[in-house]
Amino acid sequence: MTTVQPVHPAEVLVLPTVRASALAALQLVEDARYRTPERRRRNERRRILAQRAVADRKAERERRTS
Repeated sequence: MTTVQPVHPAEVLVLPTVRASALAALQLVEDARYRTPERRRRNERRRILAQRAVADRKAERERRTS
């Protein structure tokens, strides 16, 4: 090869950008899934159940000491 001949760039695979785009799309879907109102309701229900359990234990302790 002489200096007059053009240099061909190395083959560039398009897959990394496609993979990155696919990964970004999957992450957006996952994020949307975790931010749905249904998820919040489930978390709220868990919190309420935990609060009830704490209140029940506290009431039981007070009954034992009385």
